[in-house]
Amino acid sequence: MTAVRQGLLLLQWQLRRGSTVMPLLVVVQIAMAVATVVGYGLLVGDPTPDVALYLATGAPTITLITVGLVMTPQMLGQARTEGSLDWMRTLPVPRWSFLASDLLMWTLIALPGMVLGVVAGVLRFDVHLSIAPWLVAAALLVSLTSAAVGYAMASVLPPMLAMLMTQVLVFVVLLFSPVSYPASRMPEWLQHAHQYLPIEPMAQVVRAGLANADLSVPGRSVVVLCVWCVASVGAALAALRRRV
Repeated sequence: MTAVRQGLLLLQWQLRRGSTVMPLLVVVQIAMAVATVVGYGLLVGDPTPDVALYLATGAPTITLITVGLVMTPQMLGQARTEGSLDWMRTLPVPRWSFLASDLLMWTLIALPGMVLGVVAGVLRFDVHLSIAPWLVAAALLVSLTSAAVGYAMASVLPPMLAMLMTQVLVFVVLLFSPVSYPASRMPEWLQHAHQYLPIEPMAQVVRAGLANADLSVPGRSVVVLCVWCVASVGAALAALRRRV
């Protein structure tokens, strides 16, 4: 219980420390979710029901993924550069509590954009959703996994390289991942690659949670997503312990 309490205190400290930046981060990822819906709507015009469903459910997924894969490593890289991260690691707190508080913070930051992304998608594309009872758990899993991957990347790679990787990942998620369109539209080699990457399983989990009556999640995707989550958390935790 002491470690849990320490983790919650760390979370409170992190939120207070970033009180001037966090509202802006939330606004940015909300704007990203709405802009994704509006932008894709301009590209496709008047989509068919199937395409509209993909676009409406893809926007919230993109928000969850980009917060974890882009914002998390950028902020962590900045903390490493300025030395504040090294200072926090000197505190007598278990490394897993430190990691858990950070991952929880980024998970919570990502959720408002997802909610407004869903609302924007429904209004823009006039789709009817069937919310699954496990949608909240699925969204938390996707947000946690993307934040863990971003955290591990920023912990293992040099700060400059990690920030460059985030710029590449933005294009990969938006253009070359089956989030807002079916995987069948991609080249066969890219389809095969996404079977082992976490992005497609993330999209499938969120999409099925929002349109449970029409879509389902392959069991393999759940396994791949969980493996990435566990592996990323383990890599980040190992990096934190190694750099003490």
